[in-house]
Amino acid sequence: MPGTLHDLWTTFWAIPHIRSWITLAWLLYLVPLCAWIVLQKREPVATLSWLLSLSLLPYLGFAIYFLFGPQKIVRQNLRRHLARRGMGEHAALCPADADCAELALLAQATTGLPPSTATAAQLLIDGGATYEAILDAVATARNHVHLEYYIFEPDRTGTRLRDALVERAKAGAKVRLLLDAVGSSRVGRRFLQPLLDAGGEFAWFHPSRLHLFARPWLNLRSHRKIVVVDGRIAFTGGINITDEEDERLRDDAYRDLHLRLEGEIVRSVQQVFVEDWAYASGHGRRHFVGTHLWPHDRVQDGGGISVQTLVSGPDSSWEAIHRLHVGAIHEAKRRVWLVTPYFVPGEAARMALTSAALGGLDVRVLVPRISDSRLVTWAARSYYDELLAAGVEVREYGPRMLHSKVLLCDDNLAIVGSANFDNRSFRLNFELSMLFRDPSFCATLAQFLERELARAQRVDPRRPRPPWRDRLPEALARLASPLL
Repeated sequence: MPGTLHDLWTTFWAIPHIRSWITLAWLLYLVPLCAWIVLQKREPVATLSWLLSLSLLPYLGFAIYFLFGPQKIVRQNLRRHLARRGMGEHAALCPADADCAELALLAQATTGLPPSTATAAQLLIDGGATYEAILDAVATARNHVHLEYYIFEPDRTGTRLRDALVERAKAGAKVRLLLDAVGSSRVGRRFLQPLLDAGGEFAWFHPSRLHLFARPWLNLRSHRKIVVVDGRIAFTGGINITDEEDERLRDDAYRDLHLRLEGEIVRSVQQVFVEDWAYASGHGRRHFVGTHLWPHDRVQDGGGISVQTLVSGPDSSWEAIHRLHVGAIHEAKRRVWLVTPYFVPGEAARMALTSAALGGLDVRVLVPRISDSRLVTWAARSYYDELLAAGVEVREYGPRMLHSKVLLCDDNLAIVGSANFDNRSFRLNFELSMLFRDPSFCATLAQFLERELARAQRVDPRRPRPPWRDRLPEALARLASPLL
């Protein structure tokens, strides 16, 4: 056998001008691919990463970039005013000369969503408390229940929620469930049938599609977690519907945060769902006839908690959540505490964190000791030396997988939601986070984070780092950071 392979190899290279033909074929592959990637006008580092990676995969690189390369999503014109017509004017919450004005205006300019208020904002810790709060709220639904999730598993947790939705649908409430086609791929027709039979509605976000000359959306996912009950109560944050996030069922359940909101802010969350539903299902505003998206019994005083909905995704080039994270860090005067399961910062975010630390602020970064992606863990650790040298305190949480996504700045600004601190969340995923301007909420969040930081192990700048076991894998993973 070895002799046969050697003979074939020798015969192949004996073909006249074979080297010239191979070079020409490689150039015919590489030049159009380079032009395609360069015309996307992405960051030079990301562009070069794609070019270098795919140049080593002749012709296969076209398929990889076609499936997983960055894309822009252009939604229907309906998207911008489908629900926003019902928003009204609720933006007079931050005086033009106040410190909060710049970020509030930045958020509104990049998302189209004005500042708002909440009458109640409850921080829910872990899946047990979150699932019970959601089930309690669903049980009160009279008009509608809207849900959008990245991961919805057909396990014990998912079945409990589905059965609660079935009961409400049978009682006459409009139930609409929107699931990401990749994150919730285990959900099948049999699991959904009881809900459909009860009158509930279902849609996939970016289902797998194979159309000639049409790029699939395999890499563009809805990472949002939304529940809206009767336009009165909203839930959002980082917790999916799965047994893996219920500490009552598993000792290794993810450590995570979620939010329960009431007041005017629910209108913004409702709007995000309606836009996503219209986009994914193909239905317009007429589909919501009979659904009281904006309750008539609105709270007149608006509530005392200042909060603003942040959305971002590949349908916008502004990277709103990314900009607001960086802007909040630059605005901080005393402290910056960041908690994220996936820490792969771009240059702007990294500069903001290190500048804050070099400027004397209390900057802390809390990440999982081991995430559910070894590659991401290595990539995150490749940034430790720079952060530590600037004075950032880095801590690793374990043994449970840390899945919370929080940014706390000073005593009156916090961002909590679904977005991780990485390229995927900032540029590829559809995300939703909440920007709080409230000392009381931030104080509650700070107490929680202090306990989390105390449980985590501080990374020592003098820790031993063998080159082959640690430094080399981290350096190689860092090269893939723009693609993660």
